[in-house]
Amino acid sequence: MTTFCDIFVRMDFVEGFFGCSGSPLFFLEASRSSEPKSTPLRGIAGGIEICITFPTEYVKTQLQLDEKANPPRYKGIVDCVKQTVDGYGVRGLYRGLSSLLYGSIPKAAVRFGVFEFLSNKMRDESGKLDSTRGLFCGLGAGVAEAVVVVCPMETVKVKFIHDQSSANPKYRGFFHGVREIIRTEGLRGTYQGLTATVLKQGSNQAIRFYVMTSLRNWYKGEDPNKAINPLVTGAFGAFAGAVSVFGNTPLDVIKTRMQGLEAHKYKSTLDCAVKIMKHEGPKAFYKGTVPRLGRVCMDVAIVFIIYEEVVKVLNKVWKTD
Repeated sequence: MTTFCDIFVRMDFVEGFFGCSGSPLFFLEASRSSEPKSTPLRGIAGGIEICITFPTEYVKTQLQLDEKANPPRYKGIVDCVKQTVDGYGVRGLYRGLSSLLYGSIPKAAVRFGVFEFLSNKMRDESGKLDSTRGLFCGLGAGVAEAVVVVCPMETVKVKFIHDQSSANPKYRGFFHGVREIIRTEGLRGTYQGLTATVLKQGSNQAIRFYVMTSLRNWYKGEDPNKAINPLVTGAFGAFAGAVSVFGNTPLDVIKTRMQGLEAHKYKSTLDCAVKIMKHEGPKAFYKGTVPRLGRVCMDVAIVFIIYEEVVKVLNKVWKTD
């Protein structure tokens, strides 16, 4: 029977599984075999986590879309929540959730599938994958998920959230919204901010790999075979995720602006960055940092709680040798 630790040890950088953090290193040391239930399991756990933490994602996105020149609509996190609940009820804090839910399993499939494919190609004769090669495999997986799943998923999410705060909201639901976006903007309308998305996803994995590797080596000291408790790994993952938040939130802000309803005023990713700096100053690149950081920390705690229960259920209905 598969246990929590059995599957936990097969994980890579797990932004989809752990939302925004996780352990890249256990996956590097694990066997090459993968269980058929691992991908939907990660998607299910990620989906549950998204449902719980999405309000922080909503607030982060609204704050990042809130331009100083307009003038700002929100005074801060609390004001954003208050205005949303007053205007749309608690349900308003979940605007755009559907796009992330529909994309959770495909994102996990692309990320882990590409990572395993690349890592199998780059292993040495003994079957080991060193940290440097693992880093490039992780970056490759991050770029792949950004292009195939994350960019259209995030674009739809941002447009839905932005639409709710507009004077005349036009999207009645997920499928209606997607049809309208494609009808008016073409398929390209679901791929706005692709460059920024690729940079963000790639930098996420690079930062987290570096931090996790450093923490792991520090923890093991002179004993390379020293076991790491999953809770310690979770704490390391949360810290690595927090470091990545401070490291690449500027890219996240640019990505959000490029995917909003007013993205047409930006000629490119660089032009967006220049205009933000010119009109709003450097502080604007860190809008939404607090709610984003909150989601990172909650991700780990929530997934640890729900993951083992999901494993138990799947072990009952999907038995493997």
